Amino acid sequence: MKYLFTSIVGSFVFDNNFNLVEEVRFKKGKLSGKSVEEGLKKKYKDLKKVPEEKLGEVLAFLKKKDYFTQFYNQNLVLTKKKIKSSVSEDLLIIQAISNYIELDKVCNLLSRRLREWYSWYLPEFAESLEDNEKFTELIVERSKKDLMKELGIEDTMGSDLGKEDVREMILLGNEILSLHSLRKKHEDYLQKIMKTYCPNLLALAGVTIGAKLFELGRSLKHLAMLPASTIQLLGAEKALFRHIKTGSKSPKYGVIINHPLIQNAKKQERGKVARSLADKLILCIRLDYFKGEFKALEYKKDLEEKFGQ
Repeated sequence: MKYLFTSIVGSFVFDNNFNLVEEVRFKKGKLSGKSVEEGLKKKYKDLKKVPEEKLGEVLAFLKKKDYFTQFYNQNLVLTKKKIKSSVSEDLLIIQAISNYIELDKVCNLLSRRLREWYSWYLPEFAESLEDNEKFTELIVERSKKDLMKELGIEDTMGSDLGKEDVREMILLGNEILSLHSLRKKHEDYLQKIMKTYCPNLLALAGVTIGAKLFELGRSLKHLAMLPASTIQLLGAEKALFRHIKTGSKSPKYGVIINHPLIQNAKKQERGKVARSLADKLILCIRLDYFKGEFKALEYKKDLEEKFGQ
């Protein structure tokens, strides 16, 4: 009776006393020994796999220093392959939405600085428009006179700054607009990848809410294993822990608060809408993970009819 054992180093044939009869070492980078095993089985007709109770003896044999270098090289190849195959759509979505959120913060921070700066030049306009992106576009594209004419004023409290001073504000405005453009490109990219990977979640939650759920859940698989109540509260962990610790009011929703169904609902009904939305979202996530049919629009219609939207 002969016994066969295969590891990342190679395939080994042992006799009844577990003395080595033959070994076939793998070349660097080759991790599968199916073809080698088939050849050895043809050569040794009575070949069987090593029984579990004898694995200790085989592994002790492979501890010889002669195999160390090959073990190291093969493990290095295996690790590289594992790292390479670990990059999934989950990670791509998480990276894109994380950068999207960071860009949003940077845009808001710089826009606040630009408003304060521009208010020394034309304070009336700085206070007339809330939309940061639109505000930035207008001060970049139009002169002070044009903006004053649009506001219907002939005189301003702002200082008469020189061209060099105004140019610095315009430079900042152009950089802010380029960041807005990059953020939009990230949103388009997320739309594209999520349409293929999780179409149900995208259709019901929208691109930003869906991607934020990915960021918090870390993967579609993990999200699919969560109950609807957890999906409802993802993003509200601090408020939840504060409720548990101090007995303060418990949160009703996390990142899904920005969903149109919740935003358009009456304040006293938002908790109910959030629960129903979370129920449908978890169904969408599980349909996407288990490669089910597309039913998001049906769920969305049911929710809109239920809450009169």
